Amino acid sequence: MNRFLLSILALGASLLAHAAAGQSAPKPAAPKYVRTPTGFLLVLRQGDNVLQELEQLTTREKIPGASLAGIGFGHPTFGFWNAQTKTYDPKAFRDVEMASLTGSIAWKDNKPALHLHGVAADKTFATVGGHILSLEVGTGSMEITVTVHQQRQIREIDARNGATVMSW
Repeated sequence: MNRFLLSILALGASLLAHAAAGQSAPKPAAPKYVRTPTGFLLVLRQGDNVLQELEQLTTREKIPGASLAGIGFGHPTFGFWNAQTKTYDPKAFRDVEMASLTGSIAWKDNKPALHLHGVAADKTFATVGGHILSLEVGTGSMEITVTVHQQRQIREIDARNGATVMSW
C-alpha cells in the first residue's frame, strides 16, 4: 500500500475511534510555516524546539542553503567558542525575549547544519548573546524568516582552528 492510502486509513480509524467514544475529531495541527516569495516564514509556539523545527523544514523542503532572521520569546542556551578545547562553553537562560536571531542553514554529512547567533533581553532589559546551542520557544511565539539561496551551502572543519565553517 502506498503512504497516501495508509495515511487516509489511519485518519479514518482515528475519526471512527473518536466518534465511538462520543468525542469530537482531533483538531489537525496548525501548519508551522508558509512559503514566501523568497523562502519561508515559520511561526513557532510555546514549547517548540527551534533548531529541530528548522532542521525538519530544511530536510522536508530540500533547502540547499539559507539565511534566517527572527524574534520572539525563548529559553536559549548560548555558547562561547573555546579555541583551546575546540568546544563551546554553554550558559542557559530562561524567559528572555530574543531581540535578534540570525543565522544560516547549510549541510554537513548530508544533514542540515545550522549556525545561529542571537541577542536576548530579560525583564530588566539586560542583554546577553552569542552562538545558540539550543533554543526552545517560551511564552508566546517565535517568528523566523528563512531566505533560501539557490546554491547548496556546506559546512566543513577548518583545519587551522577546528571550527566548522561554511563553503560551497
